[in-house]
Amino acid sequence: MRYRINRRTGDRISEIGLGSAYLFEAGTEEAVKALRRAFEGGINYYDLAAGDGRAFPIWGEALKDVREQVYYQIHFGADYSKGTYGWSLDKHAVEESVKWQLKQLGTDYIDYGFIHCQDEYDDWQTYQRNGVLDYLKGLQKDGIVRHIGLSSHTPSVIMKILDEVSVDMLMFSVNAAYDYGEGEFANGSGDERNAVYRRCEAEGIGISCMKPFSGGQLLDAAVSPFGRALTPYQCIRYCLDKPGVLTALAGAKNTEEVEKLLAYYDQQETDTDYSIISTLTPQDQVGKCVYCNHCKPCPAGLDIGLINKYYDLARTGDALAKEHYHTLERKAGDCISCGHCDSRCPFHVAQSSRMQEIREYFGE
Repeated sequence: MRYRINRRTGDRISEIGLGSAYLFEAGTEEAVKALRRAFEGGINYYDLAAGDGRAFPIWGEALKDVREQVYYQIHFGADYSKGTYGWSLDKHAVEESVKWQLKQLGTDYIDYGFIHCQDEYDDWQTYQRNGVLDYLKGLQKDGIVRHIGLSSHTPSVIMKILDEVSVDMLMFSVNAAYDYGEGEFANGSGDERNAVYRRCEAEGIGISCMKPFSGGQLLDAAVSPFGRALTPYQCIRYCLDKPGVLTALAGAKNTEEVEKLLAYYDQQETDTDYSIISTLTPQDQVGKCVYCNHCKPCPAGLDIGLINKYYDLARTGDALAKEHYHTLERKAGDCISCGHCDSRCPFHVAQSSRMQEIREYFGE
């Protein structure tokens, strides 16, 4: 397992996290085994927007003895009063649900308390007006909530909320289908979605990726917008290549599926290459680097994807990205304009010309 640091909190978070939508379906015994295997495999970040209330005591039983070694993100707005998942903006319902979740989990604190599922700006206004935000902030002041997060599928709403409240983690629906305008939650243009990634990177807000497989759409050739199935490993790498992303929250139904997720690090570079998505690149995204590194190897030794990422971030005002660029052993100015990257880029980026642009920007 590899880990990434949330710059706002200092937490060391596993690149692969685990969602809670389906695991309860395996039954308590198998689900507990699966969670223990996930923990033993290095997964330390868990999302508790569960599809059913039965998930919570399972998590409590499986991880109660290692509670201090794991991170839970719990959602202020997820309602389990009827057993299955529901959504509520009512303060009393939220209070009762949070208390119930803590009891079932056998814990007295929340690592990341999330402003839950704000897909419309009107929802955010109601969330504040009803006192739910104040309740969340009050628990943070009391030390019960350690950090505040935000969950949303809508880039424009995310940007507005980030302007109004400080959060340490964003849960955003990240996958190639949504970024390319395909799927139920494909909200916002490619540029709007990229702006969210870059803002989070610049401000140190970690991103936990929900729906990395687009609800299974990307794993099934019959419904994949790319005309073929992607593997879970291509989907995970796609998430992890995005600026700001700390962890991809994958779903699992049993121990076997957890093992499959953990095998991500056993894959060859070619097995995680997601360049097939270039077949569906929207016109407004043609010629834009997605940092996939399909252009490797560079004859001059440049890490072209990373150079592009630092450049894109620096142009948004990310001072840290500028510092990182200047520490690179090989920079854009070392490009020999051989055109190797141009011919290999599946997204039709004129990389050799872009290297000249980047060199001028950084004053090399």
